[in-house]
Amino acid sequence: MRSLEEVQATLEIAKLKEEDLNETIQCLSFGDTVSSADYCLMELDDTLCKHIEAGHSLVIRGDKDERAVLCTEDKTYDLKIADTSNLLLFVPGCKTSDQLTDVQESPQVVHAQIWGFCSNYWELRKQRPRLKKLKKLLMENPYEGPALAGQEENTENRYTMHDLLERIQASEEEIQEQLDSIHACQIDGYWRVLDFDYEMKLLGHVTQLLDSESWSFHKVPLQTTLEELGPLEPREMIEHCLSCYGKRYTEKDEVFYALHEDRVCRGTALMLLQNAVKFNLSEFQQVWQQSVPDGMSTSLEQLKSVALLDRASRPETISLLRVEDLPEDTLERFNHLFTLREKWTEDDITPYIQDLCGEKQTSGALLTKYARSSMQSGIKVFNSRRPLAR
Repeated sequence: MRSLEEVQATLEIAKLKEEDLNETIQCLSFGDTVSSADYCLMELDDTLCKHIEAGHSLVIRGDKDERAVLCTEDKTYDLKIADTSNLLLFVPGCKTSDQLTDVQESPQVVHAQIWGFCSNYWELRKQRPRLKKLKKLLMENPYEGPALAGQEENTENRYTMHDLLERIQASEEEIQEQLDSIHACQIDGYWRVLDFDYEMKLLGHVTQLLDSESWSFHKVPLQTTLEELGPLEPREMIEHCLSCYGKRYTEKDEVFYALHEDRVCRGTALMLLQNAVKFNLSEFQQVWQQSVPDGMSTSLEQLKSVALLDRASRPETISLLRVEDLPEDTLERFNHLFTLREKWTEDDITPYIQDLCGEKQTSGALLTKYARSSMQSGIKVFNSRRPLAR
């Protein structure tokens, strides 16, 4: 422990004037068991600081083979180690100059012990949640409807919300939003995604009832629908289908669903496209319009991010290409798209990269970074910045 005389001698060697310094002089010393591995530092912005101060939690998620992310209840942050040239010391009880309010009549020395040190810290950066794995897990055991008599339901690979929070690199709110997006539902406490054929079977029952009863798709009575379709499928599945493809409302104490035109048309198009490599565009549009309920109008705008048009082929074609099936990593996504098609117009490629945009980032900025533009027949097109192996 340094004495006041030793401190004053050090100040003299350093050519510092004692009157320019605080009267309280703090001397730091290392403890016997100090290690750089004892502590980790994390840099928080004002939002996260207030989040912690309000008593909320921060959770680190990620499997062993994945990069760790940090999550609040509704946001996801990338964790990255940042090195610093200055050694960072952990000194409990050490006070900064603005905290030394006692006026001392003469200089005094106080001693503080260093508990640990670090030369790096965790830097946080808000990022897109990594949700592709969610559907992959749920597709291990999709729900195909109630088990037939004499058959046992497959109970393997089923996940509760707790299980998903342990495995998915996203916040609980982001996971819940994705579960809604992929039409998942809870069955016996487990989150299940419906087998696509079964989901289309449910939707088919609803739309056929709609036509047979001559109901407006804006006003589908819940109770009557359940009574009519209850003998065919579980009532909770019928109501789940109505929730996925419509909006619930109440009128004169009776519950109705207004079917969402774009969702129903999109689901019908996916059903038509799933077994075809390519479909003649003109023929597809005719069959598609005939397949949706009366009063609904199909439009190619409804198929952005799920189907790809080839206007250059003769005849023009359409094929299934869902953004959810593409790689989650930005570079891998662009590489995959350019292996599918060498040149893309901005209108064609934008639906397949829009979800990659971060905060305050546009699809145009992504194209500038990952693609090269050129003019083809007076139209701007984009191709890969480097040769790709096919």
